[in-house]
Amino acid sequence: MTKLPFIDAHVHLWDLDHIRYPWLTPPFANDGPNGSVEPIATTYLLDDYRADAGEWDVRGIVHIDAGAAPEAALDETRWLQAMADRDGMPNAIVAFADLSDPQVDTLLGRHAAHPNVRGIRHIVNWHADPRRTYTPRDVTRDEAWGRGYARLAAYGLGFDLQAYPGQFPGLTRLIERHPGTPVMIDHMGMCVPGEEGEWREGLAALARLPHVAIKLSGIGFTHRPWELEQARELVLTAIDLFGTDRAMVASDFPTDRLFGSFAATLSAYDAITADFTDAERRAMFAGNANRLYRLGLTL
Repeated sequence: MTKLPFIDAHVHLWDLDHIRYPWLTPPFANDGPNGSVEPIATTYLLDDYRADAGEWDVRGIVHIDAGAAPEAALDETRWLQAMADRDGMPNAIVAFADLSDPQVDTLLGRHAAHPNVRGIRHIVNWHADPRRTYTPRDVTRDEAWGRGYARLAAYGLGFDLQAYPGQFPGLTRLIERHPGTPVMIDHMGMCVPGEEGEWREGLAALARLPHVAIKLSGIGFTHRPWELEQARELVLTAIDLFGTDRAMVASDFPTDRLFGSFAATLSAYDAITADFTDAERRAMFAGNANRLYRLGLTL
């Protein structure tokens, strides 16, 4: 296990007794993008995360929208901000907003009023394969969604992008038009087996935009079960395209617990990046998340 400091760039917490999460609510099915989520459909708090992290030197965490019911988006932000004020974590919050909502400005303003909020995530994964798609249609092609995206900069908010490679060309054009909105690509761009060429080409176009970064996370979403050598090619391609100053290691816990333990997941990233310099590894395991999410932590 690496002794490097670690800022986890992608964590979820949830209290199922207080906020409703439709995707964590029975009945559970095995035919969706994640398979059955029943094993993680229990309350997951900071102490649970710390127990999973074990001996990893976690210096900070970035909390990403955890799929609460849309009407509870602001409740989740309030709950997380109160936790951060009390316990020191999460150090940053990426909240949910439906960017296609004509009234999205109101919610963006309310989220942004919380000091730890750094950005918005609106999961937009659309795929022609019904077993992989998260949405019934590709909302990123809608003018209303583009208008909502254009409003992020006015509130100083970045965007966490979770989409499939087939959506990247249109998204690249939109993202390029808004250089004031930092973008973090979640889960290495969700490379679907058999679509590696489209994934690599799409990521290369996004990587040419200096305000876009990528997270090394979420292998199990598209490669289930995953193996180290399979992960190696994806991780090293992402680093090659974005450079060691725009790539961030992240656990995606507890969701990635569906695909493997925290120790196995982080040890894989540790092994895959073993040949990089100490400075490069420190950047990917902590420094980049600290800078890109504006955490202000001393490492």
